[in-house]
Amino acid sequence: MKMKAILLSALCVTVSACAQQPKKAEGHPQLESVAPYPAAEKGQVRQVIWLPQQQNEESYKVELLIGKTLEVDCNQHLMGAQIEQQTLNGWGYDYYVVKSLTPPASTRMACINGSKHQAFITANIGAHSLQRYNSKLPIVVYTPADVQVKYRLWQADSAVNDAVTQ
Repeated sequence: MKMKAILLSALCVTVSACAQQPKKAEGHPQLESVAPYPAAEKGQVRQVIWLPQQQNEESYKVELLIGKTLEVDCNQHLMGAQIEQQTLNGWGYDYYVVKSLTPPASTRMACINGSKHQAFITANIGAHSLQRYNSKLPIVVYTPADVQVKYRLWQADSAVNDAVTQ
């Protein structure tokens, strides 16, 4: 199924808002009024993504991007992550705990001008990367204090295609 990225600004949501310690979200209830999510442990922060209500939410997905903004050169950079999906006891709501990120690795190309720039380097979080879209429940992620959580929204193409029989 073809997927296309939705402009987050059209949804009145910005990616950068998700990368910082969340402020009190206007128009959203306090997290504790939704369910008794645990407080962040020492050295961690609780980051919350509130999604706007959409028609046909089953046509949307949320891609979690967990990583750090680092000074990098022209090479491709990546990190790994130790992440656990946990369930809120008695409620059945899932949340995620990022235990740690691996140090960044990169390709070893020679960068001609030697310049460096700031870039958001994402960690490979495997099966947790693509989430079901549900505007009724927030996506809650606990991370080390220096880790950012961002997200990207995807929408399925409305066309339904047939498989080819071989």
